[in-house]
Amino acid sequence: MNQFLTVSCKLKVSKSQAVKLDATLDAFVQALNWVNRNTPQRIVNALKLQSLCYYDIRSWFGLSSNLAQQVCRRVATARKVARHKNRPVKAFKASFATYDARTFSFRERDWTVSLTTVDGRERFELAIGNYQYGLLKNSKPTSAILVKRQDGFYYIQIYLKSELPELNDAERVLGVDLGRTDIAHTSEGQSWDGQGVTKIRDHFANLRAKLQRKASKGTRSSRRRCRQLLQRLSGRERRFQSWVNHNVSKCIVKTAKANQAMIALEDLTGIQERTNQQPRSKTERRRSNSWAFYQLKVFVTYKALGAGVKVVSVNPRYTSQTCHRCLHIHSDPDKSYRSGKKFKCGHCGWHGDADFNGAKNIQAIGALVNRPEGSWLSCEIAGGLLKA
Repeated sequence: MNQFLTVSCKLKVSKSQAVKLDATLDAFVQALNWVNRNTPQRIVNALKLQSLCYYDIRSWFGLSSNLAQQVCRRVATARKVARHKNRPVKAFKASFATYDARTFSFRERDWTVSLTTVDGRERFELAIGNYQYGLLKNSKPTSAILVKRQDGFYYIQIYLKSELPELNDAERVLGVDLGRTDIAHTSEGQSWDGQGVTKIRDHFANLRAKLQRKASKGTRSSRRRCRQLLQRLSGRERRFQSWVNHNVSKCIVKTAKANQAMIALEDLTGIQERTNQQPRSKTERRRSNSWAFYQLKVFVTYKALGAGVKVVSVNPRYTSQTCHRCLHIHSDPDKSYRSGKKFKCGHCGWHGDADFNGAKNIQAIGALVNRPEGSWLSCEIAGGLLKA
């Protein structure tokens, strides 16, 4: 099995090279829109598009042979995605161009890339850090995407393909409980406090509300400026969220690999729909709905695959109500032994962190999923199986 990763690298571009790149990006996007407008939407095959438009793309937009083929492939791919969503491809707006092995090359000797433009081949030095150096070292990438961001800088998105190691067949399990008070809490006692994250997210929400109010009033220029600030704010909040999830997922996978354990994660599919049925304030609803639990799960999964660590998803039902030591649940369905961050069992007397208790239960269910020939995990009061 292979894993594909994208490495974003900033390019060092001179003024003369910038002119060539701008011309190439402009021609590529214009060609995309021309092909999309002048061919039937039902055609989603790249070869059919190429037979219809190849020579026109070459003569009218000045693109090389391979870039003209990339235009047809890109339109075909976009139409296939749009077909699944039952909507047509309207237009291509972003400044980008796709490259393959014939139009792109990477040279590790001097950390440069070579790209085909409308005015010949150009070589660019990469302005990257240790993270990109580590990923690109000893690699042989064959495809990439050139993009120009809103800040005016040029980036090359390099695709890397690597062979995954065999997944460990570990008997140990690392249970992970996800939440907002603690972003994640493991069965080994590790936790990542979410209070600081909540404070920053509340700041973004308050600032966004002020800008939205201003965007509905004032002069045309002030409204436009507020919309621009809202878009920039959205990008900052999204990057902050990704940064936190990357750090948390990296630590979880590192702990599992060091302990030679597999990872058991909560399957939180549909949690927003279920929690929104409960009476809550507008602030609590916004806090719980806006955090990307699915993104964290995706990050953990792909990092674990690269490290050879197995990941399983388990049903989180009753894991926060059950005592991990005696498997006892409160006899009254409307009550629970959990109170906020504290858990105190009324049956065996165990007390401690509620998220740690949930992580231990997830660990036990994950062990059953991994080793189904083991003993059953059942609740003493409910008398039913805690199904994974």
